[in-house]
Amino acid sequence: MQRKKATMMIIIIGSLLLVSVLLFLLLSDREHTKVESVKAIASVNHEQTENIGDTAAEHAPAEEKVQIELVKENDKSIREDIKAKVREVVEVALDFFKKDQKIVSIGDSLTEGIGDETDNGGYVGILNNTFEDHNLNITVENFGKKGNRSDQLLKRLDKEDITSAIKEADIVLITIGANDIMKVLKSNFMNVSMEPFEEERVKYIERLTAIFNKINELNPDSQIYLIGFYNPFERHFGEIKELEMIIENWNNAGKSLSEEYENVKYVPTKDLFSNSNIDLLAEDEFHPNTSGYKLMAKRVLEYLKESNEETEINTVDIES
Repeated sequence: MQRKKATMMIIIIGSLLLVSVLLFLLLSDREHTKVESVKAIASVNHEQTENIGDTAAEHAPAEEKVQIELVKENDKSIREDIKAKVREVVEVALDFFKKDQKIVSIGDSLTEGIGDETDNGGYVGILNNTFEDHNLNITVENFGKKGNRSDQLLKRLDKEDITSAIKEADIVLITIGANDIMKVLKSNFMNVSMEPFEEERVKYIERLTAIFNKINELNPDSQIYLIGFYNPFERHFGEIKELEMIIENWNNAGKSLSEEYENVKYVPTKDLFSNSNIDLLAEDEFHPNTSGYKLMAKRVLEYLKESNEETEINTVDIES
């Protein structure tokens, strides 16, 4: 009796599985057909729109002419919307750029622009767009490389393309050190304590000093901007106070070192990402998204303006 029940259960379950598979295949085939139909319609409509020439429009009835113009206008509007979303520009007064300049950006993934959903180059790309849209003759070269630590960037400064770019640069922007922190964090994530981070911070400052010295050796007339760290762990690991202290200590170390050089400025970013009402991080919850990079670009421009004003004041003092 029990064997018969077991057999019946197997038959029922098997039948249900078979029906489910058949339904899945049927629905999938229909959905695929719908998708292909939509693609085909879209393709035909696009070809028809592209092939509508002036001759056809001239000979078309008045009603059709209106429809043609509406299609063209709608297509143009869509392209402009996409362009506006991709091209992020910081609206600021840029009259402080009195002459043509060259900006070279070096560093890690924050310089490369990882996380920028528009693939527009992060804060460096936004700066470049801003200069272009204000018709400023400012060239921007981006040597950001994701994953770079301070030791790796120091070695890259010997590369011919980076060396030659820095020699001609008026401004050098740097983001570096986040991967130095991450290297230590990965090794100590289950037991976060200050000691290993403090030890690595000392080595980081030594390498950062070498980076500043190397840039000054290549181009003593350049103005260097070290862009500070924000805390990407605040949202999910806010209860781990050690992480906040680590970010703060490393920022303070970079700021203190910058103050030892006449031509180095420290640019803070931590406050931009703290307690924000809007989402400023990408899907990886580590890099900025376009909104985050836009805030960074605006902050950098503020410091560029401030430095320029200080230079002008110093020039006036010298002349007087």
